[in-house]
Amino acid sequence: MDYLHAERDASPLTIRNYGSDITAFSRWFEEKFKQRPDWARIDSFHLRGYLVHLTERRYDRATIHLKMSALRSFFRWLVRMGRVKQNPLTGLTLPKKARKLPKFLTIHQVEDLLSAPLRGEDKDQLAGWRDKAILEVFYSGGLRIHELVQLNDNDIDLLGEVVVVRGKGKKERLAALGGPAVETLQQYLVLRRSRFQLRLGTASSPLFVNRFGGRMTARSVQRMLKKYLLAVGLDPSLTPHKLRHSFATHMLDAGADLRSVQELLGHANLSTTQIYTHVTPERLKKVYEKAHPRA
Repeated sequence: MDYLHAERDASPLTIRNYGSDITAFSRWFEEKFKQRPDWARIDSFHLRGYLVHLTERRYDRATIHLKMSALRSFFRWLVRMGRVKQNPLTGLTLPKKARKLPKFLTIHQVEDLLSAPLRGEDKDQLAGWRDKAILEVFYSGGLRIHELVQLNDNDIDLLGEVVVVRGKGKKERLAALGGPAVETLQQYLVLRRSRFQLRLGTASSPLFVNRFGGRMTARSVQRMLKKYLLAVGLDPSLTPHKLRHSFATHMLDAGADLRSVQELLGHANLSTTQIYTHVTPERLKKVYEKAHPRA
């Protein structure tokens, strides 16, 4: 766990889940073999047995992959530390993950959502402009929620219309800011400056702040999004990540190439980006009308 935190810069949620998954395997081993696991003697036979156990417990394939991924990472660390000779998960075949199309909002739904914070009586208040700025940056840059709440003032280049994003493993990338996002950020920063004149504005200042001037948390952003989803009649269970899905889908629908979208999303592997290559009915119709001789 210390290694994941210090060297891999894993999120607290990832560290917690990995610890839980490794502990779950250890408990299964103790119940099955009546002894604590000797990690140096764990082999593919034991791991295949655990795989059968997870399948019998009716875990879905994606969950099984996550649990086995935690064990693979753990054994990779054990090999690195010289505690085991080889990773017993090497060559172990996992059930193929069911390919689920990511949920996304239509462009019209996104426009409704982005306009929600400035509707009503509080449109000139700091909170309304802040919330709109958060949603605009989310959708404009295709950010993850932890990337957004970690943004500082010096990460934003309003003139260049870009933002420096620190993704998984502290990898930095540039995300684009469209015109509406830049304009909203400018208005938000003016209002924020008048409210917190002496406390904010330095390079390390959090970009998005709560009413006390402290950094917004991921939980606060989730609650905020749910409020506006309800306000515009959308499913309140949609997560902030759905704005990232929508960003990628709309980019590809408009003709962006997959490699460029991969870079903008900060995906290490192109295969991760390929989940967004599902064909929407609108794009399918456009391609048909352009390509079919009898369209």
